[in-house]
Amino acid sequence: MQVQAKTKFTGISAQKSRLVLDEMRGRQAEEALALLAYMPQGSAKVVAKTIKSALSNAVENYGLDAKDMYVAQIYADVAPMRKWRRFGARRRFKPWKRRSSHVTVVLEERVVESPVKAGSK
Repeated sequence: MQVQAKTKFTGISAQKSRLVLDEMRGRQAEEALALLAYMPQGSAKVVAKTIKSALSNAVENYGLDAKDMYVAQIYADVAPMRKWRRFGARRRFKPWKRRSSHVTVVLEERVVESPVKAGSK
């Protein structure tokens, strides 16, 4: 079963968020949270908050076990950009772009298959 959580309009650009997200893809959810606690990037806090939200959705809403959940999909989409300006010398115009992103996390339950005995059919 897939469980997802989204964080919209984060104050971090999608390009910078993707550096952190690429490390989390495919990991166990609890392992990813432990790793994010020690990452120096600013987007690590936002990603950790989103994974915690998806994990609590899985436990509270669907009764799934937190230890079995892993990060199946995680991605950052570009959100609207805030544009403003600074005026430079000689009547020049210096545009600033404040970028933001939407972070989406999809957790799935990892099923551990039991080994089949050699003698049974």
